[in-house]
Amino acid sequence: MNAKRGYVPEDERNFSPAALEMLRAASRHIGYLINEGYGLKQASTFVGNHFLLSERQRLAIVRSLATREQLERRKAKLTDAADLLWIDGFNTVITLEVLLSGAPLFLGMDGALRDLAALRGTYRIIPETVDAARLLFAVLRERGAESVHILLDEPVSNSGRLKVLLAEIGADYPFRLDIQIRKDVDGALSAHEHVVTSDSILLDRCKSWVNLLPACLQRHGGRVLQVWESAERFPRRK
Repeated sequence: MNAKRGYVPEDERNFSPAALEMLRAASRHIGYLINEGYGLKQASTFVGNHFLLSERQRLAIVRSLATREQLERRKAKLTDAADLLWIDGFNTVITLEVLLSGAPLFLGMDGALRDLAALRGTYRIIPETVDAARLLFAVLRERGAESVHILLDEPVSNSGRLKVLLAEIGADYPFRLDIQIRKDVDGALSAHEHVVTSDSILLDRCKSWVNLLPACLQRHGGRVLQVWESAERFPRRK
């Protein structure tokens, strides 16, 4: 079994230099449509069919784009606060596993890092999980975190095993660590400030967010792909 989180062999072709140029052109069309009021799913289907994009390519665009209004709201809610953080557990750990696996990571227009791992409620610990936790905790320590709450989705398989692993590794770090397994992770995070996530829906709902993953990328090293062009080329709705 291939343990590389978020990777398929076709990605070498899906995200080659020539493919990225095509994806940026497609993103320009989709960006125009969503800023004119069209739904992102419908716009990506229409433009994706025109450019003959693969499902992975379409997913990379969908996870990277946002409207001007969304970008402005997310930018206004972005904070560097580090004393009390609420972390979207699976979202954050999985993205770090993807980074450590050398699978594609994508820079969103809002500055968040996103991956193409599609777990659909299933999760298993892989060799990169331990290093992902250590990388996360090392960055939290560098930022001076004092209290860290990690929320894990109860319906996802192996959430209990991940909680135990995170608690064992986190015991070596100076901040207070609280790990919760909950049925209402999205609802709980939506009500908080200082949320660590790259989930677009949560970024639009939470009171404020902390963009922590770029610091993890910088500490570890690695490459991030960009499938969009500047938002300045997108129209502003009247």
